[in-house]
Amino acid sequence: MNKPLILWADDEIDLLKPHIIFLEAKGYDIIPVYNGADALEKCKEHRFDVVFLDENMPGLSGLETLSRIKTDFPNLPVVMITKSEEEHIMEQAIGSKIADYLIKPLNPNQILLSVKKILQKTQLIEEKTNLSYQQEFRQLGMTFSDDQDFKEWTDTYRKLVYWQLEIDRTENRSMKEIIDSQMDEANQYFCRYVMKNYENWLNDANAARPVLSHTLMKSKVLPLLQEEEPVFFIVIDNLRYDHWNVFQPLLAPYFHVEEESLYYSILPTATQYARNAIFSGLMPAEIEKKHPNLWVSEEEEEGKNGHEDELIKLQLERNKLSVKHSYHKILNAQQGKNLLDQFNNLMGNKLNVIVYNFVDMLSHARTDMAVIRELAPDESAYRSVALSWFQHSALFELLKRLSGKKCKVVLSTDHGTIRVKKPFKIVGDKTTNSNLRYKLGKNLGFEEKGVLVAKKPERFFLPKPNLSTAYVFATEDEFFAYPNNYNHYVNFYKDTFQHGGISMEEMMIPVVYMKPK
Repeated sequence: MNKPLILWADDEIDLLKPHIIFLEAKGYDIIPVYNGADALEKCKEHRFDVVFLDENMPGLSGLETLSRIKTDFPNLPVVMITKSEEEHIMEQAIGSKIADYLIKPLNPNQILLSVKKILQKTQLIEEKTNLSYQQEFRQLGMTFSDDQDFKEWTDTYRKLVYWQLEIDRTENRSMKEIIDSQMDEANQYFCRYVMKNYENWLNDANAARPVLSHTLMKSKVLPLLQEEEPVFFIVIDNLRYDHWNVFQPLLAPYFHVEEESLYYSILPTATQYARNAIFSGLMPAEIEKKHPNLWVSEEEEEGKNGHEDELIKLQLERNKLSVKHSYHKILNAQQGKNLLDQFNNLMGNKLNVIVYNFVDMLSHARTDMAVIRELAPDESAYRSVALSWFQHSALFELLKRLSGKKCKVVLSTDHGTIRVKKPFKIVGDKTTNSNLRYKLGKNLGFEEKGVLVAKKPERFFLPKPNLSTAYVFATEDEFFAYPNNYNHYVNFYKDTFQHGGISMEEMMIPVVYMKPK
């Protein structure tokens, strides 16, 4: 393997001989030159890994030489070295995308650190990340078998997502299979925990329980209406916690994150149930009973979330909050642009509820469009596609505009999604719903091991179309498949992103308070 090659341009290069010898002893080859013109010639003759460039040279200045190098070799890392600490010189150098900025007199270890940071940063980060994860691997694994409560499970999931993202950022992702395996193991225990406790959360008034979909607005949004600033409650359908983590750096220049927490989606973790519960402040069976005209059953053809604005109004009235509010559902880019045109009007409302459906459409498209299959074959790619959407979305533009106003922003979602891998055979009649992660029907045929069965839907506060209706929820990374044409069905849906069942990714989802900087 060739030694890294460094070009060092300085009119006092002879005085730097000790530093050159030091770097050569550390395994680097150095080509010294006395001026900018010679530096440009050498760049044409050799493939350098780094250029050290003195700012104050006769003839072509360091900044002029930097500009020409960046024009001809835009990806060549350049370290600017100067005696001056003048701000304008630093600004010009940084604006020209230098890799580092060093001030004389130089320290040998300072130079070595700069080179390592440029040439070995990726390797060093990967080694450190892998070592740190290995040290926490055992400790994390031990928490799975403990009798964790819902708060401890959110802490565990946060840590797992942190390591998932850290490993994802390493070049070789050599620990990816390990973290994926540990996520799978954690999901096994989490699903057991939910199956054991979920019914009690809903029926035992004294049970310690997390914030759930139907208590989200009362817990996290409505209290903010007592303050002066307008409140924007933004719900991005199907937003996972790892998605939020990759979105957050883009928002950092604009917002302070005052609080970031995870709440739990109700079952099924599907839009019809979870989002209607959020906006109504009621469980699905309660909506059906109290407002039958606002609940659309699974058998009906019309959209299942067409009455969200009415449900929001009813929740505000029930909590004796007489405030001016707006509701918008954004299904495509044009609707997002139209909302931006109404921005000044939004600031006149006490509460603005905005639903963005794109991430949800992306996950469904994942099963229907070959191009999306290619773009999002796994979680890492799925995050990347979601991030690309967010960067160029009207939502991001709206948030940037909000960052210049006095307001409160609550960002959340109704449920997450999981990549399904294992088929689970089930038999149902023609009235059985089509979702791959939960089923409801009268005569469902399946093995009960490994799934959560709600034989009494009323205990789950779910609508019961017939006396014999039962709900079945898939756990971990399973998906329901019918025996008819089984192989085709499995091949079509395996490794697609689905929701409706029980997993950390679907149930533990973000709710974030943000304040403009």
